[in-house]
Amino acid sequence: MTEAVTDRGPRTSVPRYLRVAAALRDDLVHHRPAPGSRLPSERHLAIRFRVNRQTVRSALQLLREEGLVLTDRRGTFAADPAASRPTADEPWRGAAGPHRRPFPGGPRAADSLVRAALSWEAPPASLAGRLGLAPGEPTLVHRHAVLTPAGASMQRSVSWFSRPALTEVPQLGRFRRGAERFRQPDLRLLYHWMHQAGLRTTHRESVGVPAPAAPHGEAEGADRGAFRLSVHRVVGDQHGRTLEITDIDLAARGGAWTYEFGG
Repeated sequence: MTEAVTDRGPRTSVPRYLRVAAALRDDLVHHRPAPGSRLPSERHLAIRFRVNRQTVRSALQLLREEGLVLTDRRGTFAADPAASRPTADEPWRGAAGPHRRPFPGGPRAADSLVRAALSWEAPPASLAGRLGLAPGEPTLVHRHAVLTPAGASMQRSVSWFSRPALTEVPQLGRFRRGAERFRQPDLRLLYHWMHQAGLRTTHRESVGVPAPAAPHGEAEGADRGAFRLSVHRVVGDQHGRTLEITDIDLAARGGAWTYEFGG
């Protein structure tokens, strides 16, 4: 049985290798094949998806960057995502490229105590329309905290993803089912993934000073006397659609929020 990877509907600009990668990613997430097992050859994958072998190679390269497959002289094998997730000292920086800013809060966030979680829930009513969602419709939510070794809050953020982002960025789409299973999810390559999907992103930041009261959910032992800033980020694409909305709260005394603008 073959699965033709065709260009249909309004998203004809999505490269075929991304569609092949999305299908293989779905297989790998569901342990088809099991971790450690060998994937079919490039020739068999090309036949399965009715594409050329270069398209298959590009798809496998993307999956290697994500840590989902490993390749050696014997072939390509399914990796264990939990074991292969990159750390702050591993080459995720090179994969993102020198001009790809990491999500969600800059490179310094990778060098501190980080807590992250994914959930599937409805955004606030004020955000639903901007995210292309019906009122009460759930979407992927990413919560991220950067703490000092003593547990004080340096930075907290919550990100809501739009329907177009989940539809057109394969790496986000794989979280549609069972987001809660991904412990400490690594989304540092998010903007790199968006560019791979053919999306040219724009970033609008609004910086404010919140009320002096401690923010909801602040970790015990946080520096309550620290001066705090809030950042409201809206990421859009070349079509004028919203891809992500993020609210960041940071303690100016406890850490720095680093963000690089670029094309």
